[in-house]
Amino acid sequence: MFDRSPSDLPCSPGVGFKADHFAALLADPGAVGWIEIHAENYMGAGGRPLAQLRALAERFAVSVHGVGLSIGGEGQLDADHLARLKHLTGWLNPASFSEHLAWSTHDGAYLNDLLPLPYTAATLTRVADHIDRVQTVLGRRMLLENPSSYLAFAESDWSEPDFLRELVRRTGCGLLLDVNNVFISATNLGFAPQGYIDAFPLDAVGEVHLGGHDPDHDDHGAPLLIDSHGCAVADPVWALLDHTLARMGPRPVLIEWDNDVPEWPVLASEAARAAAALARIAA
Repeated sequence: MFDRSPSDLPCSPGVGFKADHFAALLADPGAVGWIEIHAENYMGAGGRPLAQLRALAERFAVSVHGVGLSIGGEGQLDADHLARLKHLTGWLNPASFSEHLAWSTHDGAYLNDLLPLPYTAATLTRVADHIDRVQTVLGRRMLLENPSSYLAFAESDWSEPDFLRELVRRTGCGLLLDVNNVFISATNLGFAPQGYIDAFPLDAVGEVHLGGHDPDHDDHGAPLLIDSHGCAVADPVWALLDHTLARMGPRPVLIEWDNDVPEWPVLASEAARAAAALARIAA
């Protein structure tokens, strides 16, 4: 039986690791308590990426974040991909593993995007079966991340928080709460982000994500936010993090910055702001 604790990450700020920051992380290890990697970048047989990861794993707790399993896809999970993921988590033994509530495959083709799902009974059964498969193969509990949404499906008959709550009940998985995604979805779909947080199954959250977004407008001139991960976290998202932590208590908080990656001091300052939010809750 796999470990059912949400994660073994410290309740401190973490950052998504980029190779540009390898030397800075080793020189300034106190800036963060843990790092996160994208699983698919470390499924090779060797080379610099794995050498750097092994060195970092000696100093930091590591979270593995998958982007390619297509948990919501209609077909079976890719057995080869899952086997490579099992090998990675086997030797690395990360403190946490997570994936997305999304799909990215169809008829054997891989789509380089995380696409949304209708929240129906059929989707619930399919996603639960896939989570069960992942947790059985990996022998560990996984966290499932809430998506950033740009549209809502008319056929959905579950709210997103209730859908995720039922997945936790059926599979024993945990949740990764992306606060930036909540703010994006709330803006794009016209609901209150605090209300979403209040309805969320917070006791199942093992990790929190923060990232940047880009403002835009739809064809009718209404505000539209794009989940870009290419800039600093916006002030309203920091405020929503404060609301979230006040409701559920401290959790590991990750700064995601995947595009237009800044110099290390800029990323470290974002991590310091997350540390300050955690300290306010602890106090």
